[in-house]
Amino acid sequence: MVSVDDDHRRGRQSIDLDSPPPPSSSSRTGNEVRSELSPLAVPNRPQNNSLVMLILSCTVAAGVQFGWALQLSLLTPYIQTLGIGHAFSSFIWLCGPITGLVVQPCVGIWSDKCTSKYGRRRPFIFAGSIMISFAVILIGFSADIGYVLGDTREHCSTFKGTQLRAAVVFIIGFWLLDLANNTVQGPARALLADLSGPEQRNAANAVFATWMAVGNILGFSSGASGNWHRWFPYLTNRACCEACGNLKAAFLVAVMD
Repeated sequence: MVSVDDDHRRGRQSIDLDSPPPPSSSSRTGNEVRSELSPLAVPNRPQNNSLVMLILSCTVAAGVQFGWALQLSLLTPYIQTLGIGHAFSSFIWLCGPITGLVVQPCVGIWSDKCTSKYGRRRPFIFAGSIMISFAVILIGFSADIGYVLGDTREHCSTFKGTQLRAAVVFIIGFWLLDLANNTVQGPARALLADLSGPEQRNAANAVFATWMAVGNILGFSSGASGNWHRWFPYLTNRACCEACGNLKAAFLVAVMD
């Protein structure tokens, strides 16, 4: 005799055999799998932007390199006209690698965490651009500022001594310019990565490198020209002669770029 419990057990087995098997993870659709994942598990990939947008976003690279090229071609000869020796003037350039070592990583971290309504990179690029403009004015008008602060009253064409106050203003502006350039350069590269999609990275890097080359060409060409004081004669005065006029005009043009 078959007990009632055996009948119930056979009924459950038949029901289990007739029911469809549970869906496996391999048979589920991609939408079902993604719906079960946390939102943090699927990162947001940058959308593709037009080539015009990438070209315009890379123009900041040309401006930065234009300033770097002017620094290399004009600033070391000019600091020597203020009476600073060649050996000491080389130490001034230490600010560039030092600020690059410290400023770019810090600015990169801060910009990644930035929650401004203007974006993560634009506030730092804007702040760096303001600093560049201020530093360029300090450098270009260092001789004039030194003259006002009490440097020699002798005409710049005949005075051969050291203009200490002008040199101090120049060095402050020089270091501030290095700081500002490094503040702009890191977020500018990060902005390019934010705007370009995965399949646009190669083209975006090529455009960025092209703008850097354009900035270098224009900067070194501007620094090699010794006619700035003739094109802008009103920039020279008793404290600022030809070398100072060339520097002042070239950097003012760089600010307007």
